[in-house]
Order: sequence, then C-alpha cells, then structure tokens
Amino acid sequence: MTGLLIAGGIVLIVVIWYISANNKLVRLKNRRENAFADIDVQLKQRHDLIPQLLGSVKGYMEHEEKVLTRVTAARSGAMSASSINDKIAAEAELGAAMSAFNIQVEAYPDLKANSNFMQLQAEISDIENKLAAVRRFFNSATRELNDAIESIPSNIVANMKGMKTEPMFDLGTAQRAEMDKAPEIKF
Repeated sequence: MTGLLIAGGIVLIVVIWYISANNKLVRLKNRRENAFADIDVQLKQRHDLIPQLLGSVKGYMEHEEKVLTRVTAARSGAMSASSINDKIAAEAELGAAMSAFNIQVEAYPDLKANSNFMQLQAEISDIENKLAAVRRFFNSATRELNDAIESIPSNIVANMKGMKTEPMFDLGTAQRAEMDKAPEIKF
C-alpha cells in the first residue's frame, strides 16, 4: 500500500510539473505573439506613410526610379508577409531599402527643405522610434521563450510539443552594416 501511495505521489508530482511547465511555455509563446502584434500596429502605420513619402519625393527624384521601385517592392513584400518569420525578413529588406532611399534624399537640398517632406520624415522618425521600443519588447519576450525552450526541465515539455527556438527581430545585415559605419558629417 505504501509503495502504491509513493508511486501515486510521484505521478501526481510529474503531472503537476508537466502542467506548470506547459502553462509557462504557452504563456511565453502568447506573450511573444502579443509583442509582435504591437510591432504589426507600428508597421502598418509605417507602411501607410511610405506611399505619401514617396509621392512627395517623386517630383524631385525622377531619375532615381530604381530606389523608389525598391522601396515600393519592399513595402509590398512586407505587407504581404504572413508569418512572423516572413515579416521579420521582409521588414529587414524594407529597412535596407529605406536606408538606400534616405541616402539618395541627401542629394536633394530643396527636397529636404520642403515642409510636406519634413513632416512625413518626422512622422516616419516617430514610428521608427516606436518600432525600436516594441522590437525590444518583442526580443525580450522571444528571449524568455527561447530560454524556457532550451532550459532543463521545461525543454522536455517543449520537445514533446515540438517547440523550437524563435528568431529575434533584428536590423538585418544591411542595416547593421549601415549602423556600424561612422556617421558622415557635412557642413
């Protein structure tokens, strides 16, 4: 009888542990998805502003069609991406295209003085700041989930559920290379 009680107690402990570990993983996965939903809101605003920005610039940059086309294509790809991982990759491409666009804008002093352009640039800058904040939160949630997926003993439950570590939302190689360059100062 004592052996049966001990075995029953061990089974109960294992069941309680499994439920606890499973609930923790579910909570962390949902937190990560919620964090990405916050990113999606900012990305939608960014995507809505890009056509306005391109429209105000088109007259000035008629011969820079390649840059404008790249931004438009990258925006379209970012808007049509469906999974979190696809959106991360598409946003990295859009970020690289916008960096190339901003470099081209520097060659047009009249454009940089245009009030409509300046307002749109300020709005995009504001959204980029908000995106940076929600990306940090997303990456924090992703790190917590990945830690739980890789840590003993919750990794046992994660493996049983087929959970894998998830990618962070980073700048991408093109933007990272741009950030690593020293700023160019012009007078």
